[in-house]
Amino acid sequence: MPETMRVVEIIEAGGPDVLEPASAPVPEPRHGEVLIALDYAGVNRPDALQRAGKYNPPASASPLPGLEGAGTVAAIGDGVAGLKVGDEVCALLPGGGYAEYVRTPAAHCLPVPKGLSMAQAAALPETYFTVYSNVVMRGGLKAGERFLVHGGSSGIGTTAIQLASLMGARVFTTAGTDEKCDVCKSLGAEQAINYKEADFVETVKAEGGADLILDMVGGDYLPRNVRALADDGRLVQIAFLQSSKVELNFVHVMVRRLTITGSTLRPQSDLAKARIAAELKQHVWPLLEAGRMAPVMDSEFDLEDAAKAHALMESSTHIGKIVLRVK
Repeated sequence: MPETMRVVEIIEAGGPDVLEPASAPVPEPRHGEVLIALDYAGVNRPDALQRAGKYNPPASASPLPGLEGAGTVAAIGDGVAGLKVGDEVCALLPGGGYAEYVRTPAAHCLPVPKGLSMAQAAALPETYFTVYSNVVMRGGLKAGERFLVHGGSSGIGTTAIQLASLMGARVFTTAGTDEKCDVCKSLGAEQAINYKEADFVETVKAEGGADLILDMVGGDYLPRNVRALADDGRLVQIAFLQSSKVELNFVHVMVRRLTITGSTLRPQSDLAKARIAAELKQHVWPLLEAGRMAPVMDSEFDLEDAAKAHALMESSTHIGKIVLRVK
């Protein structure tokens, strides 16, 4: 095991150019953890928020960005069962993914699905943990329900469309170009609404309203989501690309018996994340291995080009996932 490793660090809060290659000591796995030699790391919006100084990592986590990756188990801490050195895994990370080696709780690791590459596997954890926990576990989506997900061409959106469609839901989504809308429909969306040309509220209400909405936009989408919900509908908020503060008339929530909830993944306990991992392994990994769903991949960048990856992500011109090639 080498003493040092290549990493990308945040030198100060700011834009993509504050991401710089550096060297750091190789971490050692603690009790219940494994050390993974990464092949690829996923790039996600929370990484950009951390880079901008708006999403600080927990005190116990690495200060390096990176919340998911795939590679080979290189070392095992005390108290770990079910994994051994040499196993190929993808994992949800507390941080530190922009590096050659990263440590994470063993219970947050999942096997690389048969038939998927390491790059595809690295694109799974953060997105699939988020989508499954919020759409299924929190949102309670059922077959036959009308489901609306915003940002349909994002990693979250492309995953949510596929999962909800396979569950038998009627899927609606929003995206910013006709090309992105076409991709969403190819993944299982019944209707993909170009939000620059049409009002998603009217489109969804014409179909009876949404039983469940998954939103990461916030801002003026919040009151519009409430209008788009069917009676007894549920809104799950997972991020705020716009503002988290908005004026909302809660009379509509009361009279129509609506549920507004939300979550963010990183601050949840290790046990909560382990439970999500177990649910994914039982219910979603068989779908991946059967080829019934797969991550939509946009592009790969070398680890040292993380700044370019962030610039692409923030341009919103990509479709699906962006990953960093570590090896």
